[in-house]
Amino acid sequence: MHKPKMVVFDLDHTLWPFWVETVDPPFYKDGSEVVLDATGLQVSLYKDTVEILTSLHNQGIKIGLASRTVEVDGANQLLPLFNLNQYISFKEIYPGSKVTHFKKLQGDSGFQYTDMMFFDDEQRNISDISRLGVHCVLVPNGVTLRLVNEELMCFSSKSHT
Repeated sequence: MHKPKMVVFDLDHTLWPFWVETVDPPFYKDGSEVVLDATGLQVSLYKDTVEILTSLHNQGIKIGLASRTVEVDGANQLLPLFNLNQYISFKEIYPGSKVTHFKKLQGDSGFQYTDMMFFDDEQRNISDISRLGVHCVLVPNGVTLRLVNEELMCFSSKSHT
């Protein structure tokens, strides 16, 4: 099966069910390893996030992040609290165009756009990045293992040069 060399995820409403700028850093873990914001509000990942990242990582597929959040420090603080950094090879987390993120991801990784897959919850980002030749997937209600596996099958059935 032909697999992408890198799968890139948005963060907000893709890997976790909130916008980072709508919760209050600094973030921390309580005694039971639950991640909380500064007000004590629990923040969490979508239920399949860790399983998805583990599966891709174990298949040798590189994982990247592309987020336009204005809460850059908060997003970067959450990644180790959720133990996600062990899976992530490339991170582009800052406001601006996702096209800029992908140009940097392509340059840093050396992978062609056609060897990448991208999951995001916003149609405008899917439209912009698909024009680069990336296999893009709109995520309506958070990423799921089923969706990722289905899209890996779609990716493998496409002819790539």
